[in-house]
Amino acid sequence: MKTLLGYLGFVLIVGGASGLVSGWIPGFRLFGLVRYLVPDGHETAGYATLLVLGVLLAIPAARRG
Repeated sequence: MKTLLGYLGFVLIVGGASGLVSGWIPGFRLFGLVRYLVPDGHETAGYATLLVLGVLLAIPAARRG
């Protein structure tokens, strides 16, 4: 369970951060998979939410060792 939370947290953190960066830097695309999780027109809030959820999932995984 620890590794699953860690991997999922990592994917959400990297996906959310790359989505935010791609909004500020045109042409930057790193993680195209997570764009299907965010509704059109709400990219900034959606990617920030993914980033926060990733951090919240990664914290318990890191605390368990």
